[in-house]
Amino acid sequence: VTDEFLATSTDGVYAAGDVASARHPFFDTQLRVEHWSNARFQGVAAAKNMMGTPTPYERIPYFFSDQFDVSMEYSGHAPTFDQVVFRGDVRGWKCMAFWLDQGKVVAGLSLNIPRTTKPVQALIRSRAAVDVDRLTDPAVPLADLVPADSPG
Repeated sequence: VTDEFLATSTDGVYAAGDVASARHPFFDTQLRVEHWSNARFQGVAAAKNMMGTPTPYERIPYFFSDQFDVSMEYSGHAPTFDQVVFRGDVRGWKCMAFWLDQGKVVAGLSLNIPRTTKPVQALIRSRAAVDVDRLTDPAVPLADLVPADSPG
């Protein structure tokens, strides 16, 4: 168990990767993400913290996997949500799913649609309510749904 700087309760001991249940400042909760990319990025943050450069680990949780002919990428954290919407060809396994909480995207999954991670994470980081009709319309670029003044 670590804080947002990946420090454990033992002075001078840090944790990263699968073993770390880290306090996530964006989601304000403890998170443990079991994917190699988390270990890679947490390791960099932990090293910076060990060297005296305070670096909170606040990367949006992410994983990807290829299962036979299905490539999937997931970003976010959705312990609670009130709506799931789809974009694209669900039956053809070339689509996206979005978990929304009070109109805000909290997680997104793409199936066989590349280059969606950055805009999905920007939508999550924006914490802005989205127009569901535009979100579910594949003709609308995801980047167009992120408010211009967003931190995403």
